[in-house]
Amino acid sequence: HLSAGLLVGLALSGTSFAVVLGAVGRAFPPDRRPLALGLASAGGSFGQFVMVPVGQQFIGQYGWITALTLLAAIALAMVALAASLAQRDRDAPAAATSAASLGAAMAEARGHRGYQLLVAGFFVCGFHITFIGTHLPAYLSDRGLAADEAALALALIGLFNIFGSIICGVAGGRFAKKNVLSVIYVARSVVIVAFLMAPLSAWAAYAFAAAMGLLWLGTVPLTSALIAQVFGPRYMGALFGIVFFSHQIGAFIGVWLGGYVFDVTGSYDAVWWIAILLGLAATALHLPINERPLARVAAG
Repeated sequence: HLSAGLLVGLALSGTSFAVVLGAVGRAFPPDRRPLALGLASAGGSFGQFVMVPVGQQFIGQYGWITALTLLAAIALAMVALAASLAQRDRDAPAAATSAASLGAAMAEARGHRGYQLLVAGFFVCGFHITFIGTHLPAYLSDRGLAADEAALALALIGLFNIFGSIICGVAGGRFAKKNVLSVIYVARSVVIVAFLMAPLSAWAAYAFAAAMGLLWLGTVPLTSALIAQVFGPRYMGALFGIVFFSHQIGAFIGVWLGGYVFDVTGSYDAVWWIAILLGLAATALHLPINERPLARVAAG
C-alpha cells in the first residue's frame, strides 16, 4: 500500500497528462495545439506498447522483485528528459486569452456548465481504461487464454492508441471536439458489446484490443484542448488537473469494482455492462457543451 499505492500514486500525479499536456498546450498556438497534444498522448501509449511485453519478460525471467527494480531503473530516464520539457515550458509566452490569475480561472471553470460536464464525462474515461487495463488480462486468463496472449492484447491497446491519439488530435482541429468525444464514448460501448457477444479467442481479444486502443486515450488531447480553447492555455494544467482528478476517481472505482464483483459473483459480466451504460451516458454528457471561448477571458 505504501510503495505500489501511495508512492507510485504520487509519482504518477507528477508525471501525469495534467502536467505534461499543460506544458505542451502552452508551447503551441491554437491551430497546432490539438495535434501536439495528440502526439504527446501517443508517446505515453507507445510506452505502454513497448513496456508491457518487456515487463512480462522481466517477470518471467527474473521474478517480480527484480522486474520492478529494472523498471524503476528505466524510469530514471524521465528525470533527464523532463529537463528539456521544463525549459520549454518556462520559455513559453503567457497567453493573453487566459484569466488574469489562477483564482479567476478556477472561478470561471466552476461556474461553466461545459466544464462541469467535462468533469463528469472524464470520470467515465477513467472507469473504462483502468477497469480494462487492470482486469482484461485476468478476464482473458480466466476464460482460458494464455498469460502471454493476455499481455499481448494489453500491449496492442497501447500500440493502436498511438494512432488513435494522433487521429483524435487531428480530428479535434477539424471538428467540434465535444462531438468527437461523444463519438469515442459511444464507440467504446459498441466495441465492448461486440466483444462480449463474440466467441472468445485470442484473435477476438486482439481485435477488441486494437479497436479499444484506437479509442483509448483519444479523449485526453480532445479534453485538454477543449479546456484551453474555452479558458485559455495559461492555467490549462490546473483546470485539466481537476478534470483528471475526476478521471482518477473513476479509475479507482473501475479497478475496485471489477475486483469486488469478480470476488462476489465469479464473473466480470456485470462490470462490463456498467462500462457500456457509462459510455452511453458520457456520449450524452458531451453533446451540450459550449465550446466558445469565454468572452471575459478573450478580453483579458
